[in-house]
Amino acid sequence: MDAHGQDPDRDRDGGARLEAGGVALHYRLRGRGPRPLVCVHGVGSYGEAWDGVAARLGDAFRILTFDLRGHGRSSRVRGRYEIDDFVGDVLALADHVGFARFDLAGFSLGGLVAQRLALAHPDRLGRLVLLATVAGRTPEERARVAARLAALRAGDRGAHYDASLSRWLTEGFQERNPDLVAALRRRNAGNDPDCYAAAYRVLAETDLGAEIAGIRAPTLIATGEDDQGSNPRMARFMHDRIPGSRLRILPGLRHSILVEAPDAVAAAMRAFLTADLPEPQP
Repeated sequence: MDAHGQDPDRDRDGGARLEAGGVALHYRLRGRGPRPLVCVHGVGSYGEAWDGVAARLGDAFRILTFDLRGHGRSSRVRGRYEIDDFVGDVLALADHVGFARFDLAGFSLGGLVAQRLALAHPDRLGRLVLLATVAGRTPEERARVAARLAALRAGDRGAHYDASLSRWLTEGFQERNPDLVAALRRRNAGNDPDCYAAAYRVLAETDLGAEIAGIRAPTLIATGEDDQGSNPRMARFMHDRIPGSRLRILPGLRHSILVEAPDAVAAAMRAFLTADLPEPQP
């Protein structure tokens, strides 16, 4: 930031870039509220996936969204990704924009990143929101996600995404929003296949279910009632293990709750993040 609080690398759309550890991270700050909030998106997505939610929360929060490494306008980093690479990127961006302590919301893979950050850096967090994310997979669930990863590595990426759309969005929403669905398909086609597979491996092979009882940040867990991958059973698993956590199962929704139901997600986040809650126990 310069002396006037402006970022010299800012894009015309209000986004900016940070070089951190050899990776260029594209990010955006919005909202005028007093409470810092960092939002982390899922595999194959981008920071703009949070636009609908952020637009509804900007009065109460200063919101940082960004493109994960390998996604959107961030560096297309080749090679193997680890979850701590993503955690490091979140912290580098938070430091850059002056968020010493912040609330954190993660969707899908972003929820895994948020779990890991909450465990490894509890001093940085206020409250935690885990949306449509995973923990405590059963052997059958591990087998299904491993099969999807194998298909990606074999190059069957188009079929993977076509099948994913039916898991992500309800049929009614797809029928009512053909232009948006077409835009999502185009966006997916623009993903780097190797980066997508590298990020998907982290989602497929990471499970912090044995550790999340150590999370001490006040936590909201939410998922769609009909989400097949980040299903209500896993949401309840997390709720049972994270002390004092709150649980929301959103009726009639599948995985892409940020896209299909930003009103409901933003309302749940606002109510939780601004509520009077007891202080977490050390």
